[in-house]
Amino acid sequence: MSIRHGTKLAALAATLLVSAGLIVPAQAAGGPNLATGRPAAASSSNGPYVAGNLNDGNQASYWESANNAFPQWAQIDLGSSTSIDQVVLKLPAGWGSRSQTLSVQGSLDGTGFSTILGSASHTFNPTATINFPATNTRFVRVNITANTGWTAAQISEFEIYGTSASSANLALGKAMSSSSAVGGFPASNANDANQGSYWESTNNAFPQWIQVDLGASVQVNRLILKLPAGWGARTQTLAVQGSVNGSTFTDIVASAGYNFAPTATINFNTTTTRYVRLHITANTGWPAGQISEFEVYGPTTGDTQPPTAPTNLAYTQPASGQIRLTWNASTDNVGVTGYDIYANNVLRTSVAGNVLTYTDSQPDTATVSYFVRAKDAAGNQSGNSNTVTRTGAPGDTQPPTAPTNLAYTQPASGQIRLTWNASSDNVGVTGYDIYANGALRASVGGTVLTYTDNQPDTVTVSYYVKAKDAANNQSANSNTVTRNGTNPGGTNLAVGKTIIASGHVHTFVATNANDDSVTTYWEANSGAFPNTLTVQLGSNAVVNSIVLKLNPDASWGPRTQNIQVLGREQSAGSFSNLSAAAGRDFNPASGNTVTIPVTGTVADVRLVINSNTGAPGGQVAEFQVIGTPAPNPDLTVTGMSFTPASPVETDAITLSATVRNAGTLASGATTVGLYLGTTLVGSPSVGGLAAGASTTVSLNIGSRNAGTYPLSAKVDEQNNVIEQNETNNSFSNPTPLVVNPVQSSDLIASPVSWTPSNPTAGSAVNFTVAIKNQGTIASASGAHGITLTVRNEAGTVIQTLTGSHSGVIAAGATTSPVGLGSWTAANGRYTIRVVLADDANEVPIKRANNTSETSLFVGRGANMPYDMYEAEDGTTGGGATVLSPNRTIGDLAGEASGRRAVTLGSTGSFVQWTTKADTNTFVTRFSIPDSAGGGGTTSTLNIYVNGTFHKAITLNSRYAWLYGAEAGPGNSPGAGGPRHLYDEANVMLNS
Repeated sequence: MSIRHGTKLAALAATLLVSAGLIVPAQAAGGPNLATGRPAAASSSNGPYVAGNLNDGNQASYWESANNAFPQWAQIDLGSSTSIDQVVLKLPAGWGSRSQTLSVQGSLDGTGFSTILGSASHTFNPTATINFPATNTRFVRVNITANTGWTAAQISEFEIYGTSASSANLALGKAMSSSSAVGGFPASNANDANQGSYWESTNNAFPQWIQVDLGASVQVNRLILKLPAGWGARTQTLAVQGSVNGSTFTDIVASAGYNFAPTATINFNTTTTRYVRLHITANTGWPAGQISEFEVYGPTTGDTQPPTAPTNLAYTQPASGQIRLTWNASTDNVGVTGYDIYANNVLRTSVAGNVLTYTDSQPDTATVSYFVRAKDAAGNQSGNSNTVTRTGAPGDTQPPTAPTNLAYTQPASGQIRLTWNASSDNVGVTGYDIYANGALRASVGGTVLTYTDNQPDTVTVSYYVKAKDAANNQSANSNTVTRNGTNPGGTNLAVGKTIIASGHVHTFVATNANDDSVTTYWEANSGAFPNTLTVQLGSNAVVNSIVLKLNPDASWGPRTQNIQVLGREQSAGSFSNLSAAAGRDFNPASGNTVTIPVTGTVADVRLVINSNTGAPGGQVAEFQVIGTPAPNPDLTVTGMSFTPASPVETDAITLSATVRNAGTLASGATTVGLYLGTTLVGSPSVGGLAAGASTTVSLNIGSRNAGTYPLSAKVDEQNNVIEQNETNNSFSNPTPLVVNPVQSSDLIASPVSWTPSNPTAGSAVNFTVAIKNQGTIASASGAHGITLTVRNEAGTVIQTLTGSHSGVIAAGATTSPVGLGSWTAANGRYTIRVVLADDANEVPIKRANNTSETSLFVGRGANMPYDMYEAEDGTTGGGATVLSPNRTIGDLAGEASGRRAVTLGSTGSFVQWTTKADTNTFVTRFSIPDSAGGGGTTSTLNIYVNGTFHKAITLNSRYAWLYGAEAGPGNSPGAGGPRHLYDEANVMLNS
């Protein structure tokens, strides 16, 4: 057996590097060239015209790509994310004018690039200056697709310039708030200009947030977050969010880990917002959110001053359903360009900067609060105006009375005509909703008191009616009437069948839904709609209805579940619709039962539950599928026999089984498994059978040792035939197979002994063998030869000893030990094989045990029942690396057995061995990276056996790593260098 696996593993982990600490503000375009001295790269180069020429400060040198191979690119790594707004590209002075078609791209990681400025033609005379809106990026790339002056991309100098310096700290002195705070560490500490004080959230209760209200919507593009000086480094995982109203927040910067040492700077593209929030989900230094200074900065170029807030907001009601707002104008250093009107904290509309009124349409019953904000062309937004509230007049809240005297007639086959008495209402009834089996069937007008439904005569249907008014108030249910359908035949086919669900809570498992008891029930995972519940009938059935039940006890209370019914025909690979999604009303007053008429031939039935007014997940106490089995085969074993009737050990035995198709449809070919006890002795073929037909198949199983064997058979074990009943395929024969002993001697080597019993290397080992006759008659007379061989692990014979016993050996007797001679021991594992000569009175089937083997171990220590393989002795591939030996503390090779190890650094890398013997267990000594806080990481390795994937083994480094002094190491990486970095993991094979 060949096993491919990684042992003594050094796995490589991807690390996200986040820029932290104060960043010197970029200067305006035309200031320092940010590309100077930074690493340059290109898609290709031509001879001496390499990428390093791009930013060497010498316009005469230049980069040129491979010729006739567009597109090509050149890029500069700025080292960290930086706000830029201009690229200047040059060619050598004196070169002729040319145009190069290119786009400007940016990336934060050097792999995924996005477009900063789309592809366009730029003229080089010999310089091209490209301006664009400020953007944050680390890698700046020009992607060149054409050049009118040469058949390659060409640039002599690649210059990059940043945006203006940041504003003052916009958060200083502004209102702070947070999700929680501990003791004397309130949110206000985070902008008091004192780095020594700090905010801390409730412990062990992530996520947490802290936010600042800037007072008005302004442009921001950078945060500086601090912890007290002297604190140890830690990583906090957080997202930056913004809001214009303090209630609805969106991500400005997605969640990521930021290293506080003790300051973290977060740059992002300029955005306009009023509220800036940090949403914190983790902290490697403490189980809480922590910030000592929360600084917010914006650009200084352009207009950064918001307008003043509108004043004297007021309203009038010029007509029913209208609210007219007026306000006094705002002022702005440049000019007000518009006003945003908010209703109940939601933006309702916007008007121009010279408009000071707005008329809203709202129902007279609605209570609405308004405020207005001014804005300018730069996107700066004022604070809120005063708030005015129009209180709505009370509306109609009184429901109609319930319809009465609901009754039905059947004017024709397939028709059910409902009638009822009218409801009354304080304003007026506008309609009636008719429900069939708990689902809304139809709606009619408020003056209509009848409805004719179309239903098959076989379907049982229960109806009730609800009245409603213009305000959508709905009455209670009318009385319920039930039209019992003619019996279509069928029973509940779902009881006890395999049933599976998309999930469950607590002990409310899927099998509760078809255990024939309404006192137990299935309930799906909370808040995980849609839920599914699927019963597998095993084979096709003709179904006519689905009955769903909840416990009828009044404590359950009414509820409506939106349920769709799907079915799968036995030969289909997918489900199709049996009954569309609809609200199904469950009410203890009417038995808490819903019947859903369906028509179909299916093997699986699935409920899809989209909502439940009574619980956060779907609920079913009984899932009944009513119908009859569809035509299908049904294979059974009706009997077994064997010949000869009284066999002895030398007889060849033939087993026979009779298979019958008890179903209603012909079956295809299959097999029947024949068993002696629990041992499968063969699977003879069974040809196709017509409905009701039988066949007998036989199998010669050869001779068997004396004993009593229970006989059984199982037809179609591989489920090749879809059957009406998959549970009746087995048969146990009432009469066992009894094999009688044959009259024969039966010689075995017993016991095989040596002295000393635990030899050491160099000692003389003396062997003796006694012969036992465990047969039924005496052996023949004469000499009974004995040959003993000593074999090493490779199976090579290294010593042969012989001897014999002379004379008749009676049945049941054992001879005296026969001395065979000695062997000089050497360290190792050995097999002692003893072969007795065949006896003349011993029939052939009794001679197999004339050869026997015993293990012998020579060496120090225990003889352990496993084999050990060093990783470096295996075969490697796929990028696996064998490390050279060393004695360095904390090194992967230095800490390994034999001072060597194999690293599996990428997907597909492997190490493999061919085992010396079969095995069912695997233990690997491995190392994978620790987490930043010392809590360990989890990964998996795939095990392949004989080239085929077998299973994955889970690895965790939580208990592998120790750090610091040898005498007292710790679990934290901060304690010092690593000292222990390996652990072991084990897995059972073929389990």
